[in-house]
Amino acid sequence: MTDLLRIERDGAVAHLVLNRPEKRNALSAELVKEMHEAMLQLNADEHIRVVVICSADKPFCAGADLGYLTQLRNNTLEENETDSQRLRALFDAIYLSPKYIISQVEGPALAGGCGLAMLADYCIATPEATFGYTEVKIGFIPALVMVYLREKVGGAVMSDILLTGRVFGAMEAQSMQLVQRVVPADEIGDVVLTHAKQICETTSPQAVAKVKAMMRAIPSMDRSEALDYAANQNAVARASEDCKKGIDAFLNKQPLNWSKS
Repeated sequence: MTDLLRIERDGAVAHLVLNRPEKRNALSAELVKEMHEAMLQLNADEHIRVVVICSADKPFCAGADLGYLTQLRNNTLEENETDSQRLRALFDAIYLSPKYIISQVEGPALAGGCGLAMLADYCIATPEATFGYTEVKIGFIPALVMVYLREKVGGAVMSDILLTGRVFGAMEAQSMQLVQRVVPADEIGDVVLTHAKQICETTSPQAVAKVKAMMRAIPSMDRSEALDYAANQNAVARASEDCKKGIDAFLNKQPLNWSKS
């Protein structure tokens, strides 16, 4: 791994830090590759419960960098399809992760950077943060992020933000339910870490991973199929070690700290 990306660990919490401040943490082919490899590593690490995606400086991520855009413009169709699949692999590694994902957004999160922020389970931003799917302004389209976004917001919101390419602030993003909390810049690091550690202490890792998997799978099913799937997963969960541990603690009126169990 190069200096483009850092992994910082604090117990069961891992910070995935974009470290291209001179490029506004813009995405390059190399950064996409490194982020994908890092996410695969963290997803497979049984000691990690929460992954925080953040940046080394105020811009969260300004989308694709100029060099990357120039390369894409000159690629063949086949080369661009291959590159798109690489970006999809990164997005899937985040969106389908069994870990609880937090995005910590300070400054602009634009185009692919906005998509990156919205892939998280929980987005915490500063009042100064800005968001926007600006692709249509340069004749491009937010094709991949659209698929993930439709599971979070309704068609009216998608039409507004994807078709206009407008940039909007953190408070408006919160009103759209794209951002869950807006906190002052001098507090965001502590707020993110407190929330991350609370997840580690109060929730079962097996249950979180299973709920996330179900949330991703159910939207593609019809009602009957979804209920059959849910009934099966309900039965499987009852036999899990975490469920047995949790029930025993509840029946014995014992406090349970999942980060120590």
